Amino acid sequence: MFDIEDLYQDVVIDHNRRPRNFRKLEDANHTAEGFNPLCGDQVYLYLDVDDSDVVKDIGFTGAGCAISKASASMMTEAIMGKSVAEAERIFAAFRHMLTRGPDEDFDYELLGDLEFLEGVAKYPVRIKCAVLSWHALNSALDGKQSDEQAVSTE
Repeated sequence: MFDIEDLYQDVVIDHNRRPRNFRKLEDANHTAEGFNPLCGDQVYLYLDVDDSDVVKDIGFTGAGCAISKASASMMTEAIMGKSVAEAERIFAAFRHMLTRGPDEDFDYELLGDLEFLEGVAKYPVRIKCAVLSWHALNSALDGKQSDEQAVSTE
């Protein structure tokens, strides 16, 4: 029988052990740091956004729990090649999924594989771990640079 909880765990473990885009971009033109002082999770996000507002490349470094690292890894895959406006819509949908839960108007199609992280919502204290990199993304897209922190306060 198919168990979504097992799949959730498999996805988190895979992205934690083999994070995608785990690297610093030397030519990044948008950067941000995310830090959660409650648990010590820290992420540095690097984006290369072109003149037409498309995320041409994205990478991250840092240290944190499995959920934090997996979420950052999955985020980089979801955002790469998207416009800034699309990235902002994906961020809003992801945050909505974790903090408010799905409703009949909820657009799962927008999230793709990020939907696997829906299980995090069952553990409110872990939501901060999952959204940390997303808050850093939001700060980076707003043009804040790495000397500022995007602290998750969900």
